Amino acid sequence: MDPREAARSRPWLAVGRELTELLDRVDPAQFDAFADEATAAGTRWFFTGQGRSGLVAQMAAMRFMHLGREAHVLGEATAPSVRHGDRLVVVSGSGSTPVSLGFARIAEAEGARVLLVTFSPGSPLAELADAVLVAPVVESEQLMGNLFEQSALVLLDAVAIAVADSDPEARAAMASRHTNMQ
Repeated sequence: MDPREAARSRPWLAVGRELTELLDRVDPAQFDAFADEATAAGTRWFFTGQGRSGLVAQMAAMRFMHLGREAHVLGEATAPSVRHGDRLVVVSGSGSTPVSLGFARIAEAEGARVLLVTFSPGSPLAELADAVLVAPVVESEQLMGNLFEQSALVLLDAVAIAVADSDPEARAAMASRHTNMQ
């Protein structure tokens, strides 16, 4: 079946095709540099993004907490201040979202390392970041920024796998950190 025809009759195939094609274009060196940052022991993790990117950031923060990392979402009432040695993960497709850019500048001034997931490698946030993981979106049949958000979540889940692989106790301890209030 022609891929365009499949997209019209079975749109889930188009979504899967686009995501697979995008993931094939991810730069392994960028992924490795980002994953190396993520495996740093004793680091506090902060996550942010605006809109749907913020939801991806929240899911990544939860996964890092499951892995035993001290993880916080910026803007939550219990999030402490970002300080020297911390990591701030920013999810921003455009790489120029004003709130995220402001957060990154504050984190940098405090001595934290800034990690960015974006589709805009030449953006202001990319210039500021210590590690950039580009989700190379080219064009999409999906609505709005869906392909970026999907790929950002998959990439951050893959980073979480790298973290788990670097800590022999992480996988076994994950279940005990999962909520028991649902």
